[in-house]
Amino acid sequence: MSFLPIDKKDLKKYGWDYCDFVFVTGDAYVDHPSFGTAIIARTLERFGYKVGIIAQPDWNNIEEFKRLGKPRLGFLVNSGNIDSMVNHYTSMKKKRSTDAYSPGGVAGKRPDRAVIVYSNKIREAYKDSPIIIGGIEASLRRLSHYDYWSDKVRRSILLDSSADLLIYGMGEKQIIEIADSLDSGLPIEEITYVKGTVYKTKDKERAFEPVFLPMFDEVVASKEKYAESFRIQHENTDSINAKTLVEQYDNLYVVQNPPAEALSTQELDDVYDMDYEMTYHPIYEQGGGIPALEEVKFSVTSVRGCFGGCSFCALNFHQGRTIQSRSHESIIHEVEKMTKDKNFKGYVHDVGGPTANFRLTSCEKQLEHGVCKNKQCLSPKKCGNLVVDHSDYVQLLRKLRKVPNVKKVFVRSGVRYDYAIYDKNDEFIKELAKHHVSGQLRTAPEHVSNNVLELMGKPSIEIYNKFVDKFYKENEKLGLKQYIVPYFISAHPGCTLNDAIKLAEYIRDMGHMPEQVQDFYPTPGTLSTCMYYTEINPLTGKSVYVPKSVEDKKMQRALMQYRKRENYGLVLKALQKANRHDLIGFDEKCLVRPPMKR
Repeated sequence: MSFLPIDKKDLKKYGWDYCDFVFVTGDAYVDHPSFGTAIIARTLERFGYKVGIIAQPDWNNIEEFKRLGKPRLGFLVNSGNIDSMVNHYTSMKKKRSTDAYSPGGVAGKRPDRAVIVYSNKIREAYKDSPIIIGGIEASLRRLSHYDYWSDKVRRSILLDSSADLLIYGMGEKQIIEIADSLDSGLPIEEITYVKGTVYKTKDKERAFEPVFLPMFDEVVASKEKYAESFRIQHENTDSINAKTLVEQYDNLYVVQNPPAEALSTQELDDVYDMDYEMTYHPIYEQGGGIPALEEVKFSVTSVRGCFGGCSFCALNFHQGRTIQSRSHESIIHEVEKMTKDKNFKGYVHDVGGPTANFRLTSCEKQLEHGVCKNKQCLSPKKCGNLVVDHSDYVQLLRKLRKVPNVKKVFVRSGVRYDYAIYDKNDEFIKELAKHHVSGQLRTAPEHVSNNVLELMGKPSIEIYNKFVDKFYKENEKLGLKQYIVPYFISAHPGCTLNDAIKLAEYIRDMGHMPEQVQDFYPTPGTLSTCMYYTEINPLTGKSVYVPKSVEDKKMQRALMQYRKRENYGLVLKALQKANRHDLIGFDEKCLVRPPMKR
């Protein structure tokens, strides 16, 4: 096995005269199943297609896009594992100084809006070559969407990129169906039937039994229409019960087919059992390697999908709410291969996915009818049909602990604490505390105010407190000193200054201040972003308070770290503004001291 070709010298080495597909990506080339480019490229290779990789091309030089010549079937384009705008800018729209997906962590190796820039450059280089876009950046911009960085509603990325077809979701099923169609001689404009794709047409009759969204001009002009459009999209994200959605742009229609079917366990095993090199391309060695690989090199993906329903997460729009699990055998095989790596020290860094302790579909009903359109599994309260069972995950972790040369198996991806609490059997929490924590367990209560938590799609803080109590009691029994590190989000839609102060009081009572805090980041495809832009909860139609001014955001952030000297002025101002003078003083319950008199 070896890396796929990256230039014409490699083509000669492979004995190829051409590539069937050329994949242009904003990340450095890493052949590891945590990188979407590697998965799609290896999937195509498995089905007999020749794929070349152009990673992080200089977008100002058209010759960079001709590095592998014109492909026989078409170009594939993504921005990489992360949206290029999120990759480049903080939630305060400040430029980031590093890029973990580039050699040595050096920033500036990809353009803003990479999918649009790359696709248009390809169109300039090869006017008639099919262009298929995908990955997180394209997936979440498949229809009109609010763009935080320009503070306006943008049209579908399919139109701005000049691409022919968009794949949304994870893409393995779609890419093979598209490749086989192109290989049979079908023109790209006729490929309008593949689930999990979006196409453009002037003939709205091509769409099968469609639901028409508000027109683009309407969602630009009216926040109510934008919220209505988002609600319809939100209700049509399941492969079993989703409808075809159509959005009109003057005389052009953008058509979203229903999502691709979830992968079976065998299909998911096949994806991860392919012969990846499991590292970055050797050309990056001198540049210091690719930092993002270090985070995942010795971690294992055990599941896809998440029914957690967090409003600020785009998983619902990208991977979906249906859990897709790999078999124990496939995961064990990957860990066994991992132990043979010269850099493996005996520690499996993570076994999980979007949510580590989800291994089963949420209920039996979902298998036949799909996930509920107007109801969540865990919020605001647990659904009565929810199946809560950790036994499969516990058995998997026990098996992995017995793999030769494995010293410890950590669980570091998100643990949904409410799901753990709802399990009548405490076995998972016991095993987690005893075997799978490295001194600190990261959790994400996100907030403490119940009205904010409800908008976030999170359970009440009382549920989180129960989990904390159980975890610490287990550690006490074991004689271990392990700690929970909670993550909170500031300035989320619905969070008033009083809510932020309530969170600060909770942090005070915890006895330790969080080292890092996360400002709410309005990224495409999330329910929270829709609330941020429209100030409407699209699921209920009710208005939502949104902290939008820079000062409001800074005050809410400062309250979460009220002990920092540099935050004193903002915290004092926030408490005065909220008329919470009881928290200004010398009492142990006070957040700050009064200003000194001069």
